[in-house]
Amino acid sequence: MTLHAVTSFIVFPLLAGAMALSFLRLLRGPTLADRIVAFDLIAAASAGVIIVTAIDSEQPVLVDVASIGAIIAFLGVIAFAWYSELRGGI
Repeated sequence: MTLHAVTSFIVFPLLAGAMALSFLRLLRGPTLADRIVAFDLIAAASAGVIIVTAIDSEQPVLVDVASIGAIIAFLGVIAFAWYSELRGGI
């Protein structure tokens, strides 16, 4: 099995499933902490999709894009947690 086949038939569906389930958790909640964790998982899965696309298309510059996106999403999660802590805890 080639790397292209593995990414096309195994990795992409798993990442899409993770994103779909975490999007449901983002919508349903019930708490702000659940939504923050779901947002972080969506960001991580998105970075994974970009990295797998970089491997599949042999474009190493996409790895930098995924890294920057993951860092920005992580900072967003930290900001959400800090804000919720100011409001009285999660």
